[in-house]
Amino acid sequence: MSLIEKAAQRLDQLKQASAEPEDELLVKPAATVPSSTPAEPAPATEAAGVQSSEVPKADSHTFSRVVSRVAQIDLGRLHSLGMVTPDRPRSTTAEEYRVIKRPLLRNATATGAAKIDDGNLIMVTSALPGEGKTFNSVNLAISMAMELDYTVLLVDADVSRPSVLRQLGLPPEKGLMDVLAGDVTDLSDVLLRTNIEKLSILPAGMPHQRATELLASEAMTRLLEQMATRYPDRIIIFDSPPLLVTTESRVLATHMGQIVMVVEAERTTHATIRQALATIESCPIKLMVLNKSRERSPGSYYGYGYSYGDTPREQAA
Repeated sequence: MSLIEKAAQRLDQLKQASAEPEDELLVKPAATVPSSTPAEPAPATEAAGVQSSEVPKADSHTFSRVVSRVAQIDLGRLHSLGMVTPDRPRSTTAEEYRVIKRPLLRNATATGAAKIDDGNLIMVTSALPGEGKTFNSVNLAISMAMELDYTVLLVDADVSRPSVLRQLGLPPEKGLMDVLAGDVTDLSDVLLRTNIEKLSILPAGMPHQRATELLASEAMTRLLEQMATRYPDRIIIFDSPPLLVTTESRVLATHMGQIVMVVEAERTTHATIRQALATIESCPIKLMVLNKSRERSPGSYYGYGYSYGDTPREQAA
């Protein structure tokens, strides 16, 4: 065999030797990852893990936008009580609360030098019981939910004598106290979505002997911080106890960006008002609403009222 023939033979051997590993690399992956193995679902499992970490359901203070339960509010009943309803947007009651809510919304969304810390946390209270704070809380919440750019969470923070659900004609439910006490592990489990678009409710929950301590706890602080910052378009209204009856409202007031104090016309004295205002000095924004007024202000074309049972309707301008 000549040198040329030997060289050609050697070249063929080298080509065959170099081709064998290449073929092996092409075949082996298919053999080691058959179509019946669970390797395909791996990306879905990984994606679910990321989603779970973003919305940790095991967190006892998770504020989830997903609300599973729906509370049906009787709008006809609310209208008969002289309250705001979305199906009657031009009623005199709706017009009055448009005037009341406008500065609150402006403060809640202020930016720059005018920005108010936690301006979207609004507490509605009164000096004494029976002045109409729950009536105003519910009407403000419904009126704000009728806005195009906001969603509203109405919190019944009058944990000793809750009345938001009763005002709306709904049965008692677990709520805020159950979350703070650790009896409910996920806040979304006690939130109620309503048939009023963009309005949700957090009930007060079951009565608790240490309600004041729970409202003053670190758990409440964390919960409020999460509620205030999680969604930029959310306004949160707290129906709180009267200021001069319990200490719970004073504790809650330290977290608020705005406070609306309801004053009953021809009943609450100036001294009582000053005493109540002194308990909430730390809040940057304080507004007052004159409730149950029997006289309309000059130039006013509206007036509204409400009644319980057989009591006469009273203007609540």
